[in-house]
Amino acid sequence: MNLSPRPIEATPLAHDRVYRRLRSKVMYGELPPGQALTLRGIGKEFEVSMTPAREAVRRLVAEGAFTMSASGRITTPELSNERIEELAALRALIEVELASRALPRAHLALIERLQTINNAVGEAVNQRDAVSYIRANLEFHRTLYLRAQAPAMLAMAETVWLQMGPTMRALYGRLRRTEPPHFHRLIIAALRAGDEPGLRLALRSDVTQGLRMLAS
Repeated sequence: MNLSPRPIEATPLAHDRVYRRLRSKVMYGELPPGQALTLRGIGKEFEVSMTPAREAVRRLVAEGAFTMSASGRITTPELSNERIEELAALRALIEVELASRALPRAHLALIERLQTINNAVGEAVNQRDAVSYIRANLEFHRTLYLRAQAPAMLAMAETVWLQMGPTMRALYGRLRRTEPPHFHRLIIAALRAGDEPGLRLALRSDVTQGLRMLAS
């Protein structure tokens, strides 16, 4: 007689796994603006029941990664020009402050790490890989901001990135980049020089210029 316990889906763990994977897909532009999803489809993709799929979606709706209609239709956000402008302004406020706080702790190893990540950004541009570009670009920013030692502020920045993921994918298609962002080089140069005004200006330009072009 086989007394081995049957595998049981650990709902909290399943919910968290689905949440994290969906969150990454939205943040890094794997899903375009206005992409419709269903709980059944999510459950099938991640091999979970409806309950963890529903809980993951609820969390992401609360964070602005998805919208849900009164009928239960789930979609990625399609941002208006006004909303893009608002989120660009938030990025300028939060991320400039994070970079400024990180500057005193921007040792040589961090600067070299940022240069390596920026090389990956350039490779993604060469490959015309939008998702890899967005992922490497956000890794560049996150790596710098971690040195600020301001976790609540970083969490706010990541929520903005999450809401903008599909729009960033659309922006990448419009920009048709052929080289890494110019302002990344200015950010690295300002960090090397300990130039806070230069860092703040380069960071603000980097996080707002493309978004405002998209809203124009």
